[in-house]
Order: sequence, then structure tokens, then C-alpha cells
Amino acid sequence: MQSLLHVAAMAPMSIPSPSWSGFDIPLPWGTLRIHAYALCILLGIILGLWVTAVRWKRRGTPEGSLWDIAIWAIPFGIVGGRLYHVISSPDAYFGPGFNGTGDLSLIPQIWRGGLGIWGAVVLGVVGAWLGCRRSGVKLTAFLDAAAPGLLLAQAIGRWGNWFNQELFGGPTTLPWGLQIDPNSPNFPAGMPSDTLFHPTFLYESLWNLLGVAILLVLDRRFHFRRGRLFWLYAIYYTLGRVWIEALRIDDAEQISLFGVTTRLNVWTSIFVFVAALIIFIALSFRGRPVPDTAYLPGKEPAVVANEADDSVTADSRPADDETNSTIVTEPTGYDTDVSVSETGAHDNLRNNQSDLGHTVEPSGSAEESHVGVTSDAGSESTGTTASSVRGSGPEAGSTK
Repeated sequence: MQSLLHVAAMAPMSIPSPSWSGFDIPLPWGTLRIHAYALCILLGIILGLWVTAVRWKRRGTPEGSLWDIAIWAIPFGIVGGRLYHVISSPDAYFGPGFNGTGDLSLIPQIWRGGLGIWGAVVLGVVGAWLGCRRSGVKLTAFLDAAAPGLLLAQAIGRWGNWFNQELFGGPTTLPWGLQIDPNSPNFPAGMPSDTLFHPTFLYESLWNLLGVAILLVLDRRFHFRRGRLFWLYAIYYTLGRVWIEALRIDDAEQISLFGVTTRLNVWTSIFVFVAALIIFIALSFRGRPVPDTAYLPGKEPAVVANEADDSVTADSRPADDETNSTIVTEPTGYDTDVSVSETGAHDNLRNNQSDLGHTVEPSGSAEESHVGVTSDAGSESTGTTASSVRGSGPEAGSTK
């Protein structure tokens, strides 16, 4: 016990800042820098696509359609995420108050960090819509399949902020406080070098991982369709983003609404949360479409003929029984003066089935006899098809 306490006492009571942020690949004309931030984003995309592929396949969608959609959605999402970041944090690019002192060349340098989830989702959905139209599937079906994978990608991608030592929260004395290199350009000016900060990247990563599990469990239980799981994702994510965003101290646009001044992303999270909640409730009151398919109308796969149905249809046709030598007469009419005795008709026939000990043959005078004698082609219990023969009684016209 004492050894465990000793180990716990020796363990660091904070999250260290990373000493590695990427590596260089030598090339004939120089070096290619691979940033850890980009690797986190790439790993998040790969794992998110893997989860989405498993869920997408279960919907019976066309093979390869996921990649046809992803090739549109991912580039659109990256561009949208960068544009949102530039708009919401413009000082580094345009200068404070758009005074022209910023550096526009920083805008395409996404490896330095700065992807806004709201822009990524909005333009990513536009790209997904283009891919879905080309693949003949519904956008809402794809969004439901992709929601848990999207949240997983966000959870992994957030670790890129740790490698870049960015987007952390205010000072804290909690044992999981985050160390930031005092020489980092992101270290707040005027603070002691040993100051610890809230690891907001870790808070959001854990929040998102919990959300992935919640979405998967709820979808397994309720089988959400028509985009409801996607809107549930938006509800869950924004609920956590509000309080996590409020902890951050990096530069951001401040917006005043209803007498409250706070970060733009906080207000965006609140509005998205309210809108997603309303849409989710509205969709929940609508009846489930029948059939529930991921295909667009008119894009369903061709119906394949069922050989079993053809076999059943063929078996239902009247056929000669070689064992009993029963001849099936034509349904146009029968001669009522057949060679069946009155005793045989009453003692041998069961449930209006033919007397299997006799052969019924059509008479040449069938045109003169129009008594309702019916052929029971559906009798399967005796393994044969026979004709029910009655006299001129009132029951001669019924088939059973």
C-alpha cells in the first residue's frame, strides 16, 4: 500500500506539454514537414469512416457508395472548417478591426491549426448531398449512419490542439492541469511560467467519446431514421461545447446578445442546440415512412424474380396423379351420368373430395349437362388432384 502511495506521489500532477509536434521527410528539393495536428485529423477521418462504413453497409446501400460520398464531403468539410475559423478569428489574417496588418498567407496553412466544426459540418453536408445524389441514396440516411463516426473523428482530431499547444482554457490548480511551454507563442502574456491551464481539448475529446457510445446505444434501441440521429448528435455536441468553449481563453470574436457578451462559438452552440432540438422533436412526431429505405425514389435496385414463387405457382396447377390414375376434367362441364354408385358417393367421399377409387372421365354429352361440378385443384393432403362430383343437389356449385 505504501509503495502505491509513493508511486502516486511521484506521478506528475499535471498534463505535460508535448515535446514533439511532427517530423520531416527529406526530399530532393528540401524537406516535407508532417505535422502531428494533421496526423490527428487524418486518424480521426479514418476511424470515423470505418464506423460509418460498418453502419452504412447494414442499411443495404450500394457497394462503394460511401467512398463516392466521402470524396465530396471531406474536402468540402475541410474548406468549410477553415473558412469558419478565419471568419470567427480574423485578427491573425486581417489584423485587429480589419486594419490590414494581418497575414493573408496564413489562411491556407491549416497545419498550424484552426478548423471550425460548424463550417466543416455545413459545407461537409453540402458535399455529402452532392455525393448522395450521384449515388442515388438519401442524404438523411447517410447523415444518420455517419453521426457516430463524425463525433469519433472530432474526438480524435481534438488531440491535434494538444500537439499545437493551443485552444486551452483558463488557469487552474486541478491535478490534471495542462502545462504549456512558456516559449510557445500561445502562452498568455504576463502569466507565471508554471501556470497550469484547463485541458479543454481533453474535456471535449472525452465528451465526444461518451457521445459516440450514447448515440450507438440509442440507435440500436430506437433505430432512428430521417436524419434524427444526426440532429441528436448536434444536440449532444452543442450541449457540451457551450461549457467547454466558455472555459477557453484564446482570441475569439465576442458577441453581445440579450445583454450578455460572450464568444461567438458559445452563441453558435446555443442556437444550433435549440434548432436541432426543435427539428428532432418535429421529426419524432412524423410517422415512419413505409418502406424505410436508404435509396432515393426511383433509384431502388431492380427486383429479382423469386424462383421459389415460380415453383409454388407451378405446383398449384392441376396435374395427373400416376398412382391413382385420376383424370382431371376440363372446367367447362361434366356428364352427371358417370359411373359412380350412390354408395360410393356417400361412403367414400370426405370433405367433398373425389372418390379416389374411381376414375372420372368426361362424357361426350357434356354440352347437355351444365350441373355445377367443381374440380378441387388445391387438395394437397391426398397428394392428388381430383374432381368433386355431385348430382343435381344444391351443393354441386361450391368449392372447398
